[in-house]
Amino acid sequence: MKLALDATYSTGRNLTGVGIYSREILWGLALAHPEVDFRYCYRPQRFLAGRREQFPSNVRIRLLNDAPFLPGFEFLHGLNQRLPRRKAKRFVTTFHDLFVMTADYSTEEFKQRFTEQARDAAQRSDLIICVSAFTANQVHELLHVEKSKLRVVHHGIRFPAPNQEPLSLNREEKVILFVGALQKRKNLVRLIKAFEQVGPEWRLVLAGSHGFGAEEILDQVANSPRSADIALPGYISDEKLEHYYANCDIFAFPSLDEGFGIPVLEAMAWGIPVLTSNRSAIPEITGDAALHVDPEDDEEMAFALKTLTSQEGLRRKLSQMGMERAAQFSWETAVDQTWAVYKELF
Repeated sequence: MKLALDATYSTGRNLTGVGIYSREILWGLALAHPEVDFRYCYRPQRFLAGRREQFPSNVRIRLLNDAPFLPGFEFLHGLNQRLPRRKAKRFVTTFHDLFVMTADYSTEEFKQRFTEQARDAAQRSDLIICVSAFTANQVHELLHVEKSKLRVVHHGIRFPAPNQEPLSLNREEKVILFVGALQKRKNLVRLIKAFEQVGPEWRLVLAGSHGFGAEEILDQVANSPRSADIALPGYISDEKLEHYYANCDIFAFPSLDEGFGIPVLEAMAWGIPVLTSNRSAIPEITGDAALHVDPEDDEEMAFALKTLTSQEGLRRKLSQMGMERAAQFSWETAVDQTWAVYKELF
């Protein structure tokens, strides 16, 4: 059996959620199914990086262009809601979110290109994998895809290593952590305003690279009366991220739109109590194991954050509930469910 996947987004530094998903699915499938002949295909800008990867023996790489498709291959799986302009027996596409289409979270040029690619992929796909029921509903409503073509496969998460040693920090200083791109969609201006109302012993860490709308966030930090208590470490490596998870007291993620929300579950897996929003895919993913707020209600967010910082018992309760919730999500399950989607087309 021969299968091809678009591996373009799995390479490079500073991987986003799509990149993490791509790597986990690519390596997971190859290791779980050594009997299958996989072709991992890279668009020209990532092909050389792909050649440097160390794959299992049943994987070969190929340039993804508009040439006639690989003969004898069952289908191509596009891992990020776009497909190449080439022929194939069948197509599977993963859709992560459609927030670019629904709000002012990008440039108009990017929004137009994204929308065209998403509509094309939706039209040509035989089956579509959606990372949440929320995203599946968006694909149905915005792209007019029949529900019979949609399959929900949740992301997994990376769990803490056994006996993880925390970084030695001054624990008199309590930390509220956010992880993700500093962009308008993440709603960080409101988080900063809410942070200004908590006690002076608390510090806010906004860890992530700059994205669309970062200027407003940076201005809010610079002009905040608590600016000295707000850290902006930028994008952090996996190793450093583990240290931050191991040494923070609250995880705050008041995003306006998420197709899934990997950082929220990763924080839960570390036993960190979570404050997050009550919209998009987040309630589906977190269940009742987080403190949910209306992300556009400044007073509600500030009250919830003050409550969480002042009530250690609530933090302990959410910590335990979060770990139990996170345990329900694994990349092994995501790989198995993705394979089950493939089998529908064999």
